Amino acid sequence: MFTPSQADVRRFFCAVYAKNQSGAPMEAIETIADLWIAEHPEYHADFSNEAAALEKMYDAEDGKTNPFLHLSMHLSISEQCSIDQPRGIRQAVELLTARRDSLHHAHHETMDCLGQMVWESQRAGRPPDGAAYIDCVQRHATRD
Repeated sequence: MFTPSQADVRRFFCAVYAKNQSGAPMEAIETIADLWIAEHPEYHADFSNEAAALEKMYDAEDGKTNPFLHLSMHLSISEQCSIDQPRGIRQAVELLTARRDSLHHAHHETMDCLGQMVWESQRAGRPPDGAAYIDCVQRHATRD
């Protein structure tokens, strides 16, 4: 399993942003990341300076979202849906997307579920509960 460091993740997104700005060719995963970067212009300044990105700390208590974590979650959900792992996540996200009429909004709601699953897994010291994750996404799809 690939386990990048915080610095690796930040370098990756900064490199994708730089490639976009210069028109350089991208790998497949970079193209997906670039699409999510484009959906979040509020983070472009964070991606434009790699040295600053490596130094900056994001504190949720300050009300600031960590753009690198946020886009990493978009990438994770995109990958999960592409391979339907955990089984059923693709259908659950598609249902949520149809209900919200927006893949972007569906991803943001799915992030709530993904974050909850990871937190509960880490807290309990056990593997992530994919079934509970999918149930959570499906519950979001049935809410207005």
